Amino acid sequence: MRAVCVYCGSNAGVREDYGVLARALGTEIARRGMGLIYGGARVGLMGQVADAALAAGGRVVGIIPQSLVDKEIAHSGLTESHIVGSMHERKRMMADLSDGFVALPGGIGTLEEIFEMWTWAQLGYHAKPCALIDTAGYWTGLAAFLDHQVQEGFVRAPHREMLMIDDDPARLLDRMESYEAPVVTKWIKAGER
Repeated sequence: MRAVCVYCGSNAGVREDYGVLARALGTEIARRGMGLIYGGARVGLMGQVADAALAAGGRVVGIIPQSLVDKEIAHSGLTESHIVGSMHERKRMMADLSDGFVALPGGIGTLEEIFEMWTWAQLGYHAKPCALIDTAGYWTGLAAFLDHQVQEGFVRAPHREMLMIDDDPARLLDRMESYEAPVVTKWIKAGER
């Protein structure tokens, strides 16, 4: 992988663990010589993952809509910045520039972004790895719900397994680098899972 897209909160959350994880992930991405692709903000976990990658000598590319630049939350010290017209343009450019996708703790936007990339992978639009990186059990409830979807016949087990979850940045990136997308159809017929 040459570049990893990281989705995360524009807030820092209530636990210092979230910032520790964001900084560790940014540092590990840079240490491996990978580029960091992210949403271009200087605030919250977004700013922390970017600053850590930059401090470790990494290449950081931010993609941010003009509306957020106007709110003065754009990071001014990135290797490369792209200002786009919409969230759709932002997500498309992030996807095009990235070889894998990781979600740190975050809110609604973080969920929407990683779920869209996971959906595209499920549909075969790309074969790039998708992952959640966890700390303090942030993703535990979501993981249980996703497993419930498999049990209830709405998601195939191989598709569920496409969304990796780990709590260690180095181990997660190792898993992502060795990822091979499963070949399985999306649609479930009556009586099969």
